Amino acid sequence: MDGATERERRATARRVHGVTPQPAPWHRSAVLVALMLAAFTFNTAENLPIGLLDLISENLRVSPSAVGLLVTGYGVTVALASLPLVHVTRTVPRRHVLTGLLAALVVSSLVAALATSYWLLLAARLLTALAQALFWAVMGPVAVGLFAPEVRGRVVGALSVAGSLALVLGVPAGTWLGRRSDWQLPVALPAAPGLVCLVTVAVLLPTSRPEEEPAAYAHSPDVRRFGTVLAAGALSATGAFTGYTYLVKFLGDVSGFPPSRVSVLFVVFGVACLAGVSITGALLDRFPQSALSTAVVTQAVGMLGMYTVGTHQVAAAVFLVLMGGALGPVFMTTQNEMLRCAPGRTDMALAANSGFYNVGIAAGAALGGLVLPLADVRGTFLAGGLLTVGACVVLLGGRLLPGGPHSRSRGRLSADGLH
Repeated sequence: MDGATERERRATARRVHGVTPQPAPWHRSAVLVALMLAAFTFNTAENLPIGLLDLISENLRVSPSAVGLLVTGYGVTVALASLPLVHVTRTVPRRHVLTGLLAALVVSSLVAALATSYWLLLAARLLTALAQALFWAVMGPVAVGLFAPEVRGRVVGALSVAGSLALVLGVPAGTWLGRRSDWQLPVALPAAPGLVCLVTVAVLLPTSRPEEEPAAYAHSPDVRRFGTVLAAGALSATGAFTGYTYLVKFLGDVSGFPPSRVSVLFVVFGVACLAGVSITGALLDRFPQSALSTAVVTQAVGMLGMYTVGTHQVAAAVFLVLMGGALGPVFMTTQNEMLRCAPGRTDMALAANSGFYNVGIAAGAALGGLVLPLADVRGTFLAGGLLTVGACVVLLGGRLLPGGPHSRSRGRLSADGLH
C-alpha cells in the first residue's frame, strides 16, 4: 500500500510540474474525435449481428441461436477479459496500446467479412471483443487526460454520445445495408473508420508512461465510493436487462402494440437513450454524484411504471422513454465516477466497472429467463425495477454512512498532491 501511495504521489507531482508532454490544442481535439469515432465503431461492430441474424444464419447454415452467441459470447469476453488485459498492459504506453487495439479491430472486421464458416466468424468476433475490452478501459483516461479537469465530465459525455449513436445510427444503417447487399459488407465496414482512428492516434497522441498521464490517477481517491459505484452499477445493469431483454414481448403481449409499432418504439427508445446521455453529459461536471443517482432513480421509475401501467399504450410509451433516457447515463456516470474516485489506477477502475456492468447484463438476461415462465413478462419488469431500487438503496447508503478513515486519508493525500 505504501509503495502504491508513493507511486501516486510521484505521478501527481509529475503532472503538476508539467513533465508529461501535452499535444497542441487541435491535436487534442483530433484525438478526441478519433476516440469518439472508435467508440461508435466498436459498439456498432458489437451489435451488428442482431440486425443481420437471419442473413448470417441462412448463409452459414447455422441456427439463429448460434448467431445470437456471436453477441452473447462477445459480451462475456468483454466482462472476463477487461481486468486481466489492463493488468498485462499496465506499463505499455497508451499510444501503442490504442494503435494495437485499433489494428485488431481492422483485421478482425475484414476476417469476419471473409469468413466462410461459423467458427472463423466466431473467432474474429472474439478478437474484436478482446480489443474492445481493453479499449474501454484505456480510452477514458487518455481522452480526459487531454483536457482540463473542469471539463472532463463533458469529455466522458462526448465519448458516451458517440457510443450510443451506434444503436441509433450504426446498427440500423448496417442492417439496412446488409439487407440490400449481403451481411459481409456491413461487417467489413468498421475496418475503414478503424483505420482512420488508428492513423490519427498513431500520429497525434504523444508517447508517455501510463502512470505519468494526467488522468492516470483520480483526483479524489475513495475506496468506499469506488465499491458503492461498482455495486450500484452492477445492480442497475442486472435490473435493466432483466426486463429489457424481453421488451419486444412486453410491448406486444402486455401493451398490445402491433409489430410495426414495436419497431418504431425501439427507435424511440434509442433516441431517448441518446438524449439522456447528451443531457447528462452536459451536466456531469457540475453534478457528478447527483447525475448517477438521478439516472438510477429514473430507471427504477421507468421499469416499475412499465410493470404497473404498461397495459395502457400511452403510459407504456412514456415509461419506455424514461427507461431509455436512463440506460445510457447509468453506465456513463459510473465511468465518470471511476475517474473521480478510483483508489488506484483509473484504467484498472474502469476495467473493473466495465466487467461488473457486463456481468450485470448477462445476469439480468439470465434472471429474466428464469422469471418469465413463473410470473409472465410483466414479472421481469417488476424484478428488474426492484433490483434497480436496490441500486438506489446502495447509493443512498453510501451517502448517509460516515466515511471510513481509509477514504479520508486517501482524499487528503490527493488534495495534498494536487495543491
